[in-house]
Amino acid sequence: MTAILPVGKLPHELLERILRSAPTEGPRVLLGPGVGLDSAVLDFGENCLVVKTEPITFASDNIGWYAVQIAVNDIATSGALPSWAMFTLLLPEGSTTEASLLTITDQLSNACRSSGITIIGGHTEISHSLDRPIIVTTLLAEIAKDRLITPDQTRPGDALIVTKGVPIEATALLAREFPGFLQKHLTMEELKAAQNYLLDPGISVLKDAQTAIQAGKVTAMHDPTEGGVATALWELAQASQKTLLVNPDLIPISALSAKICRAFGLNPLGTIASGSLLLCVDPLSKAAVLSALQFAGVDAAEIGTVEAGEPEVLVLHGDQIDRLPRFDRDEIGRVYEEFTPG
Repeated sequence: MTAILPVGKLPHELLERILRSAPTEGPRVLLGPGVGLDSAVLDFGENCLVVKTEPITFASDNIGWYAVQIAVNDIATSGALPSWAMFTLLLPEGSTTEASLLTITDQLSNACRSSGITIIGGHTEISHSLDRPIIVTTLLAEIAKDRLITPDQTRPGDALIVTKGVPIEATALLAREFPGFLQKHLTMEELKAAQNYLLDPGISVLKDAQTAIQAGKVTAMHDPTEGGVATALWELAQASQKTLLVNPDLIPISALSAKICRAFGLNPLGTIASGSLLLCVDPLSKAAVLSALQFAGVDAAEIGTVEAGEPEVLVLHGDQIDRLPRFDRDEIGRVYEEFTPG
């Protein structure tokens, strides 16, 4: 019997098999699809066009804000600033009203306006067999070729830095989607604070990325999403074709995020983590980048180094070396199977 694929991203091995048989090469393709690659990049001479498409499937509350910020994060990892957006809105049959539609489109417009993004097109329809809205964002940006940041720029000895902490997105998402359950585990003040993680510390990493690249030599960036920071580290290792040596104890996890993950029985390192940014930084720039992030009000921690070797993520425990666990399925997927939103 053929196994049914679980909710969430495709397993890396299956995705790689699909991509091997796809037409992914072309004369202007500088960066095509691949594990750990956040955006595509097309060559237009002195400038490059950076392109990203991203769906929002878990969130329903404030989905328009999510749809913009999550795609912006992927563009940000290239060093570019987002400029143009297109949206596909698929809305559930039997429950979509003009008011609910306008709420989402207002969220999209306000999020784009606040980020300096122009909406250039898209598609909207009421679709059958949906129980929640789905938004697919396509985002485009332009950047000078000599300023473009891609994972193949990493070098052994680079410092590995993570901003803010994890899992910010899961903290906000679970508090907004399952407030009834969490009221049994959190005070009302904690619940409201968790819901506000969407904005504070926030799921956007554009400020993190721009602050870092203006302060020093950043050789790669990656946006942890499904599968959490642990899977993002494996994706970064694959994209850079380097070994990452990591101390998981140095990855910041807020007390509130840890409390929510315990309530649902989730590993915070394997839970959807937008809002945090992974950076590979030239060792000569490490101090300047960390200082600039701190001055900008962005918490950051050095969690490891880039090493020459096979693409893998290793953890050093005294004299013993282990592999960091990888979560091919995001921990939050189990929540949607076992709990009812509300």
